[in-house]
Amino acid sequence: MSVESPLMNTYGRLPIALSHGRGCRVWDTEGREYLDALGGIAVNTLGHAHPKLVPALQDQIAKLIHCSNYYRVPLQEQLAAKLVELSGLARVFFCNSGLEANEAAIKIARKYGHDRGIDLPEIVVYERAFHGRSIATLSATGNPKVQKGFEPLVPGFVRVPLNDVAALEDVARSRPNVVAVFLETIQGEGGINPARVDYLQAVRRICDERGWLLMLDEVQCGIGRTGKWFAHQWADIKPDVMPLAKGLGSGVPVGAVVAGPKAADVLQQGNHGTTFGGNPLAMRAGLETLRIMEEEGLLDNAARVGAALKAGLERELAGVAGVADIRGQGLMIGVELDRPCGVLLQRALEAGLLVSVTADRVIRLVPPLIMTEGEASQVVEILCPLIKSFLAETPA
Repeated sequence: MSVESPLMNTYGRLPIALSHGRGCRVWDTEGREYLDALGGIAVNTLGHAHPKLVPALQDQIAKLIHCSNYYRVPLQEQLAAKLVELSGLARVFFCNSGLEANEAAIKIARKYGHDRGIDLPEIVVYERAFHGRSIATLSATGNPKVQKGFEPLVPGFVRVPLNDVAALEDVARSRPNVVAVFLETIQGEGGINPARVDYLQAVRRICDERGWLLMLDEVQCGIGRTGKWFAHQWADIKPDVMPLAKGLGSGVPVGAVVAGPKAADVLQQGNHGTTFGGNPLAMRAGLETLRIMEEEGLLDNAARVGAALKAGLERELAGVAGVADIRGQGLMIGVELDRPCGVLLQRALEAGLLVSVTADRVIRLVPPLIMTEGEASQVVEILCPLIKSFLAETPA
């Protein structure tokens, strides 16, 4: 007789438990090896058990894990200075997750509007967006499936389609209470949907003309994943507010909101806070992650290996009926099929490969940024036959 789990039934878990990892490989409790093309959902930037990260975290644990934001935390100041240097922005607030970073961004936009005399400020958000599962970030999210059952949602969001300049310009003409535009530079949970370079440049222009904040959610696509520190840098623009998380701590929970001059001083003492955010262990993880990325040239690696991975997928899946698109940048790639493909999670697992399926039809590949071209070739060798056999046997 099965024993009922003491855990809430919030996840559809696969039937393995991971024991340990090294590099881009992980092993389950039965000793079976897997190639990790998921990276903890774009979190494990340096892979598993990185030989430079592990001793740094051990050193920090032996010194100080947590204190409080009642006091100065020098590691916070160091990591903030590094993020300001890399982004060209001005100030940083640290929290624990992408959800919290996005929640803080929404609060900045609301406060920015109130400071300008707008009593009911509105924020432009996007179809198929995903910003988190708190009530506010869920309201900003563009997925009715995950919103269902949690109504009433928070008002104050105006939704538009991605990469449609005319739709945004129409909002600019018709909604006088808009104070910010909030979008993912590359939509992650929505199916690896990139904002076009020309669209990002147009949004920056419209925000400048209207005095709006441009808020770019780089929680999943930032921290080197596309081959630049932040995905918007391919468009040669800067946001006013940039939430970060996932890969910033290479597995240790770290969230951050980086703000430019227009938004840097919106939040003042008493406006926002956190108990665990910016603790010394998380800050050390962030500092060491960025340092190791620079030392090992992981931005260039993400661009090179990502291009090889995408090219391999395009070569092996060329002309295959049912493959709708292969898109993404760097080591953030989606393979869209023309039918739901959640079953491929289990099949890939059985073949020794960790991936995810998002937006029902998109196979998401977000491996550690240390992945080699040889490992990328293995991903192609394992995944493409699975896709072909699935499409051959499954009706559209």
